[in-house]
Amino acid sequence: MGCTGSKLKKPTSQFSNARSSKNRDHSYHPLQSFATKKQTSIIDDENQQQQQVPITEPSSQNKSLVVQEQEPAILGKPFEDIKKYYILGREFGRGKFGVTHLCTEKSTGYTFACKTVLKRKLVCKADKEDIKREIQIMQHLSGQPNIVEFKGAYEDHYSVHLVMELCAGGELFQRIISQGYYSERAAASICRDIVNFVHTCHFMGVFHLDLKPENFLLSTKGGNTTLKATDFGLSIFIEEGGVLSLLSRKVYRDMVGSPYYVAPGVLRYSYGKEIDIWSAGVILYILLSGVPPFWSENEKGIFDAILEGEIDYKSQPWPTISNSAKDLVRKILTRDPKKEDYFC
Repeated sequence: MGCTGSKLKKPTSQFSNARSSKNRDHSYHPLQSFATKKQTSIIDDENQQQQQVPITEPSSQNKSLVVQEQEPAILGKPFEDIKKYYILGREFGRGKFGVTHLCTEKSTGYTFACKTVLKRKLVCKADKEDIKREIQIMQHLSGQPNIVEFKGAYEDHYSVHLVMELCAGGELFQRIISQGYYSERAAASICRDIVNFVHTCHFMGVFHLDLKPENFLLSTKGGNTTLKATDFGLSIFIEEGGVLSLLSRKVYRDMVGSPYYVAPGVLRYSYGKEIDIWSAGVILYILLSGVPPFWSENEKGIFDAILEGEIDYKSQPWPTISNSAKDLVRKILTRDPKKEDYFC
């Protein structure tokens, strides 16, 4: 979301604490510099009793003024009190625009995740259009494998609420931090889910535009889990003359994404669907090695490294990784966006 042409997510001060990608002291993990928001485990104690958590509202003395000045509904439908249908439990995630809570459907007792976006943070028309488009895209993709299931959207005077599937296994990001790096077999399984997701999005006319481990959730805590993509806040429909099209070659020029995962085309202000493929390649490199392929202590250094395109395949554990795996990473992180057909 944002009111300017740039939607590139800025790294926090944690980026400056990163170490060289060749430092593999597991007391510090380089991927920790990727974190853009504080997260807790989705369900640390599944049997913990939920308690009502009030949604942030204006103070009582300001409520009447807020209601009087209330703009028309963002979602274009009557306001609804989400607490009529759900019990909101504890918070387990927070971002720039939204807070995510555990929630329980009153009629069934089923648990879901509820992302609440405060309308006062949607400061311009573009922000409001972004949240509407995020909901449209989640509805459009809902029911597809490797995508978090969308349950519904609600709006009141103060907030917009997105109810979706609860993924109890937490973020892929946290799993990588705790594990270090993956075996080729395990990395291949995760990569297959990411490839399927990217293919589904592009087939259905959607760019995700912000692929990273933080935006993939694990359906369960156990070993037999499914990877689910989430956070479509930067996603857009593929357009050609205003019509969805798989053959679209429209050139996009907005700055979008997150540092480390951004494709060279984004930095050159000229890109298409290949940027999702590039980000998937960065994730695969991280899964196999535990560190990012392009690293620096600041944003400019990160972008310079991406544009230079030099990737380390000599440091551990790369000498022990098969040639076929390294070849796949090289092909995905190609400098030529026309060489993308192998991926799908």
